[in-house]
Amino acid sequence: MKDFFYMKYLRFPVCFYFLIIIIAIFYSAAFAEYGSKKNKTITIQFHHYAGNALLTLDTSNYKNNLGQLFTVTKFKYYISNITLIEQDNSELKLQGYYLVNEEESNTKKINIQNTSEKNYSAIKFTIGVDSIHNCSGIQSGDLDPLKGMFWAWNTGYIFLKLEGNSPQSKTPGHNFEYHIGGFMEPNNCIRKVTLNLSHHLISATKENQMINIKVDISEILKNPIDIDFLKLPVVTDFHNATKIADNYQDMFSIIDAK
Repeated sequence: MKDFFYMKYLRFPVCFYFLIIIIAIFYSAAFAEYGSKKNKTITIQFHHYAGNALLTLDTSNYKNNLGQLFTVTKFKYYISNITLIEQDNSELKLQGYYLVNEEESNTKKINIQNTSEKNYSAIKFTIGVDSIHNCSGIQSGDLDPLKGMFWAWNTGYIFLKLEGNSPQSKTPGHNFEYHIGGFMEPNNCIRKVTLNLSHHLISATKENQMINIKVDISEILKNPIDIDFLKLPVVTDFHNATKIADNYQDMFSIIDAK
């Protein structure tokens, strides 16, 4: 009788607890898989070129569209408002301002964490810093004025710096320098870029992927305006700045995405 009591009344709780344990294990595995998928990372890697040659500071000679020789000593620029475009044309907009600097290799890689499980067919971003952050005073991170991309006299950011030297330049040391910025019309140098990923689709099935982007500095010196080092070796204010900005809008292209 005693054994019957234990079998009848205690077997149910034991089975019940066993069932709870099985369910807990199942859901733990399910949430672990879900969490890992939600930790998808997309890395944007910028590769700096001058035409078909990798950019090397201080030593290598390149030619502009006019056949003028030049050497690059500094190259850096701001990327912001990165947006991933899904195949249904919906958008994943990301926060952040990134200063990409040839002298600091770690800045040429941007990691985007926790992206959605979507197939992305294009990427958009802005070259420069928007009007709100241009007028927000001293800031931190990549927008810190100590990064050397802030005009204190104009309370605004320099969007792109390209410096170097050329025999055709008549400045002291044969230097050229293009410090391009400004967000107010008619001197607005903010430019938007859209790159198609149709041949290099970012797939939802892959946990981590990389978008490799070519950045061709020779485009800064041509199309739609050929820059002549003899006639225009220096642009450091609003004069002629939009000409350079129109040129640099085309300096980005997709190498691959994998």
